[in-house]
Formats: sequence, C-alpha cells, structure tokens
Amino acid sequence: MAITENQPADQEEEKLSDECKALLLSLPKEKGWRTLHQYRFQGFWCQSAEIQSIMAFQNHFQANDSDVVLATIPKSGTTWLKALAFAIVNRHRFSIKSHPLLTSNPHHLVPFFEYNLYANNQLPDLSKFPEPRLFGTHIPYPSLGTIKKSNCKMVYICRNPFDTFVSSWHFINKGKPQSETPMSLEEAFDMYCKGIVGFGPFWEHMLGYWKESLNRPDKVLFLKYEDMKEDSALHLKRLAKFLEYPFTLEEERNGVIQDIEKLCSFETMKKLEVNKSGMFVKNFEIKSLFRKAEVGDWVNYLSPKMAERLSKVIEERLGGSGLRFNVFS
Repeated sequence: MAITENQPADQEEEKLSDECKALLLSLPKEKGWRTLHQYRFQGFWCQSAEIQSIMAFQNHFQANDSDVVLATIPKSGTTWLKALAFAIVNRHRFSIKSHPLLTSNPHHLVPFFEYNLYANNQLPDLSKFPEPRLFGTHIPYPSLGTIKKSNCKMVYICRNPFDTFVSSWHFINKGKPQSETPMSLEEAFDMYCKGIVGFGPFWEHMLGYWKESLNRPDKVLFLKYEDMKEDSALHLKRLAKFLEYPFTLEEERNGVIQDIEKLCSFETMKKLEVNKSGMFVKNFEIKSLFRKAEVGDWVNYLSPKMAERLSKVIEERLGGSGLRFNVFS
C-alpha cells in the first residue's frame, strides 16, 4: 500500500520532541519496514525515534579512551558479539557456573546507545559504569560523535548481505503487531537492494567501519560472522588480544577459551530460560533474537534471480574495497 499524506501519523512520531519533529519535515522519507516511515538522516535510513535517540547521544555522550564500542548493522551477529566481549573482559570477575550471561540477555549487559541509554528522552549517568564500559550500537561510523576522536576500542562484525537480509526480514515481521500485514519478501528485498533498510544502505555501513579498520587497525577490529562461525576459538583469541585482555597460556591450557565459546554459543543462549521470554526492545521478544544463526540459510528464501540482483549490488558497491563474503556454509 502506498503511503499518502492523509494517513495517520506514525504513533512513535507523536512522542518526539518539537526539535525532532521539525527536523523530520526536512528529511527524505520512505516507507518503513516496521514503522510508517523511515528517514534519511546523516546519510543513512532510520526510524524517527532512533533519530531522536541518536541526536541525544551525539550531543551528550563523552567517550573515554577505555571504552569498548561494539558496532553492527542489524542482524549480523550483534547478540553473539556482545556476549563474547562481555565474557572476555569480565572473565576474572565471574565464574562460568554463576555467570551473568546465564541470567541476563547480552543486550541487557551491553546496552545500545540508541535503544537503551538515550532512548525515550533519557540522559543517563554513565559515571558509575564499571570499566571498561561496554556499549553497543548500529550507528554508522561517520555519526559516532566523540567516539571517533577518542582512543576507545571499536569492534565491528558484519555478515554476508544475503543472510543478513533474510534474518532482518524475519525479525522485522516478528515485531509487527498481529493486526498489521507482514511485509512481503519481495517488497523487503527490493528496498534492501536499494539501500532502504534500517541504518543502511548496508554497503555504506560496512565500508565506513571497514575503511577505518584499515586506517586504524589498533583501534577498529573488523570481524566477519562467517569466519567466526568457522573457527570461533581463533577469533575469540583475536578479539581478546585486540581488547587488551589476552588469554594467558595457563588459561588456554585450562580450557577457558572453550568455556567462553560454549557459554556464548547460539545453542547455549537459545536454551536459557532468560532468553525464552520477555522483551528485547519495544515490540520485540527476546526469543526472536535466536532464530537459526546459520550460514547460507538464504538459499531457502531467495530465487536465483534475486540472488543475481543482490550479487550485482554487492559487486557494484563493495567491488574494489577488498571486502568479500562467504555466502555458503
């Protein structure tokens, strides 16, 4: 259904500040995946409530050099990365048997700037956060405010665009009220290929962090979901070393890496009671975060013609950058 100016305003937009409402009037907009509209803000597409949160974050967040920022485009391994990073930097504080990850979802332990800390007109007091402070975000690199000027560590994980799209489509439809018609695969795919997706275009999001990781490898670590699935232990060691919490030889001999790998695995996380109920953010159940976590599941959804179109988009947008993906398991 086409959006017309006669349709009722997005309910989320009614709760925005006057400043944000005025800004929205000047921004390009398209149909949203979940909300009525999404807007092109600072070069990327996002929902109105996200814009207000991001503006608050940019105006008020002061980065510390000891901070760790975990960045992703949605549905690229965010939950897994948060669990791994939290377990690595806190491994001397908590035993595996009584670990916070057994009773709290990773998103509650590593909050998002835009969905938790600065959402709903909040201005959090972060002075009492234990160091290193761990934060999560989907915000593209150019819009990270004081973080770009700091010496904090940034970790970015991305996933091949084929699986990312399918996972996003499933996730967004799970978050829609039952009274609303789910977005069709074909419509969502067309928007995705055009870059009209949350925090997209996906290629610009990836390239922002990719280029920064090449320029500042000591400050920005770029990980690929598929590589981590293939050899989790190797990348766990790599992540720990980057965060300056390397595993000792004694820890390696004692199986600490394998313990963390198992604790943070999809299989373990999905079975935990804490991840079977409750809400992740507004409208989204925690259990919707744990669908399949497979590499190559996209072949069950995309036609050969669709795969060809997305392959061309990837080649046009990422060709020459050095960024490549494995799209099969």
